[in-house]
Amino acid sequence: MTEPLCPELLLRYQPELPQRKDWRIGCIGAGFIMRDCHLPAYRQAGWQPLAITSRRRETAAALAQQFGIPTVHDSIADLLQDARLEVLDIAVPPDVQPAIIRAAVAEGRGRLRGILAQKPLALNLDDARDLVQRCSEAGVALAVNQNMRYDQSVRAAKDLLQRGWLGEVVLATIEMRAVPHWMPWAQGLPSLSTFIMSIHHLDTFRFWLGTPERILASTRPDPRTRFPHRDGINLYILEYASGVRAAAWDDVWAGPGPKEGVAPDHAIRWRLEGTDGLAQGTIGWPEYPAHKPSTLEFCSRRQGNYWFRPRWSEAWFPEAFIGTMAQLLVALEKGTEPEISGQDNLETLALCTAVYTAATEHRVVTLQEFLPASGSPAWQRHP
Repeated sequence: MTEPLCPELLLRYQPELPQRKDWRIGCIGAGFIMRDCHLPAYRQAGWQPLAITSRRRETAAALAQQFGIPTVHDSIADLLQDARLEVLDIAVPPDVQPAIIRAAVAEGRGRLRGILAQKPLALNLDDARDLVQRCSEAGVALAVNQNMRYDQSVRAAKDLLQRGWLGEVVLATIEMRAVPHWMPWAQGLPSLSTFIMSIHHLDTFRFWLGTPERILASTRPDPRTRFPHRDGINLYILEYASGVRAAAWDDVWAGPGPKEGVAPDHAIRWRLEGTDGLAQGTIGWPEYPAHKPSTLEFCSRRQGNYWFRPRWSEAWFPEAFIGTMAQLLVALEKGTEPEISGQDNLETLALCTAVYTAATEHRVVTLQEFLPASGSPAWQRHP
């Protein structure tokens, strides 16, 4: 039976927004994620970045013209010297991001207030810890753009969990059958799916359930991706001390598609099963560039024998990117730690490292192996 959602059951799926609209933001990078996600989201939110730069000045200039950004800097070094800027929005590949953050902290000491970095923050935990420490010592709030946390269905599901309407969670699953568009820079990285795609789902499990204790995983190359890589299709199980189990199938192959003469069936589905209720939904991202909102439906014996199906007009791309910048700006206004802080993100990065290790070393691993500052990451132990 389906029942309209009552006003008292309206779910909190929107992020908190800052009071100020005039934050002085400098943008580094002018690729897809900045062009199609960050800047359209900021325009919706009413924030106007002051400056932008990228590897190619003409690319940055084109975005500046499109989005009304008044200053185009010739280089990252020039932008980092712009004394007007309070917040940096960094959208560059993960192998070059750490050096930019280090330079930003050194150059902006005393005036730079916050940095929104891309995920993964770094490609190994040693670099990530170093970035977190440098920002902390300089008084710079560091946030990591884990934008799936701000997908509307993911956030609404978190609200259900916090209200206790599902009871004690027994099993959480994410099933991805979709083909990412791997950027050219991904070809040179030591990890493909784990640190670029699976990181979304691993961070979502952390957002919903906390950080697990043990990880089982299996991976194989994706037959469609021609450049060399180890981790393509990722399957993993997360074990929690409470008894909760979480599992994901990150199927970036998803079977032959239109280029192979087969009609595709692409989707991302998630499900939360608890002792008092059930919630499930879909993620609209595989329909991009169509603006497809994610969905949610839930049933709880605490709310009657009904299936509730709330709907919204926002989608992951680009509206979730309002949330990631907003939580950094709100944290700066309140003097608090960002919800997706660099410190918190160390556990997401450790979880990615654990999944990669479990899959490539064919063993069950504990997350505690990767949380202390020790050793080299798993891929550095494999020639």
